[in-house]
Amino acid sequence: LLRSSQPLPGPNRKRCREDELLLAAALAGAARGFVVDTRSAQAAKQARMGGGGTEAKSCYPRWKRLHRPLERGRALQESFARLVDACNDASLSMDRWLSRLDGSRWLSHVKAALSTACLAAQCLEREEACVLVHGAEGTDTTLLVTALAQLILDPGCRTLSGFQGLLEREWIQAGHPFHARCARSAYSPARPKQEAPLFPLFLDCVWQLGRQFPRSLEFGERLLLALFDGAYASCYGTFLGNNEKERPVRGTRCLCKVKERTHCLWAWLNQPAERKGLLNPLYAPNALVIWPSVEPQSIQLWQGLFLRWIRSSEYLDEAWDEMRRLLETE
Repeated sequence: LLRSSQPLPGPNRKRCREDELLLAAALAGAARGFVVDTRSAQAAKQARMGGGGTEAKSCYPRWKRLHRPLERGRALQESFARLVDACNDASLSMDRWLSRLDGSRWLSHVKAALSTACLAAQCLEREEACVLVHGAEGTDTTLLVTALAQLILDPGCRTLSGFQGLLEREWIQAGHPFHARCARSAYSPARPKQEAPLFPLFLDCVWQLGRQFPRSLEFGERLLLALFDGAYASCYGTFLGNNEKERPVRGTRCLCKVKERTHCLWAWLNQPAERKGLLNPLYAPNALVIWPSVEPQSIQLWQGLFLRWIRSSEYLDEAWDEMRRLLETE
């Protein structure tokens, strides 16, 4: 499984011999590979005028390109804001609520993300092929797909420590611009151009996996909520900045000095008392691939996040705590 930004053939269809050799070597004797492009074919074609583009078939004859467009900009942010507005309007009738839920299109974005991740996972697991995922910059929908594909395929990523490593590798170190994408919440009247809830969309998809496979993830909803809060407003520096260049190690020059002046979120979450509350009491290691259903009836609203401010989770939390207590006394 590979990820990258878009190739840069531009309007003159320039070639990059190094890229061609790299992808040829990645096949390692395999008959073919797949390029999962998270843009539409039209958007990829238009990107050529700005210096970007797609892989030319003549230069990459053993690679098949698959376009699976995923929203990543203003449309996704507006969808997120419409859903939050609907969830916080307690005066809605049933018909009006269902209409606004459908009109937000948030669940459609969740379905599209899971479907694309399943496609990448199927190419890897069933076709035994090499898969390259990219969109435009390679720091948004690309990371969404590769991270979800690894959760589906790799049981190690479904443990608490493995999931933390996945986030560190596929989101933080890979350069997802948290500062630009999560600068303001859906409640803010301002709509910055760079704002886009890609990371919340990923967390929602993970929650869908946990709901469909309640014993396959070592962590529960509390961790996902803590990560959501950490991305938008946190006492820790893990999600600060837009890339690793803005989070240098001690002794290097940088105005932010994130790693020097802040604490790490993982250090707090891994404290024994905190870690205990994050674990899923139903967890049983599952070495199999988990294939989520992406049928419309299978995708549900993440009530623990979107309804958290209008409906108390006190009784649900008590039920989980009691379940942990019963399992510990067995």
